[in-house]
Amino acid sequence: MTSIDTFDVLTLTDEARQVVLDALNNETPSETLALWIEVTGTRGPGYSYDLYFSELNLAPSDAAIGHDGEITIVVPQASVERLRGSRLEFASDGGGGLVLVNPNSPAPEELNPGVSAEILAFGIDGPLGTVAVSVLEQQVNPSIASHGGHADLVALDEEHKTAYIKLSGGCQGCAMSRLTLTQGIETTLREAIPELVSVLDVTDHASGVNPFYTPE
Repeated sequence: MTSIDTFDVLTLTDEARQVVLDALNNETPSETLALWIEVTGTRGPGYSYDLYFSELNLAPSDAAIGHDGEITIVVPQASVERLRGSRLEFASDGGGGLVLVNPNSPAPEELNPGVSAEILAFGIDGPLGTVAVSVLEQQVNPSIASHGGHADLVALDEEHKTAYIKLSGGCQGCAMSRLTLTQGIETTLREAIPELVSVLDVTDHASGVNPFYTPE
């Protein structure tokens, strides 16, 4: 268990600390509760998080535990390095809320579970990959955003001119995703990159939630 005196995983701004304290004071009994912060997965290019109050005595023995002012913070061990150096802020935009500013980013294998290391090794920083990323962000994603979809370039094999695409949002798990890929994304990419040989979908569609289109 990390010492309270050396807790350096994350900090709270003054505004965020007050928001948490106000919420904590509405809990019963507040004296035995801690603020738990943990990484739950990935969202877009970053991590997704869960922040909640729970009993301090439920913290695992390997969790990082510390104080920020009057607030006790618990970070489960699996989230410690993913959160180290983070800052919890209060953002007034959109009605106001807590925002975790994290300097850490998921590794490629975290962002693309199920995609082989061999494919990820191609990267996206080559000449064709750079063009493909630009096309997806400027042409494809604004179009499919209307039904909550998003397309990311996972890798581009510059030698064999093959692009590997991952769909998310409304396109993940959607019965129309193949049509979206072939008649929309692939066509747009080929127009911008004539030498492109193939566009392959590496999305884990089995884990898609709430697709925009479902069959009758």
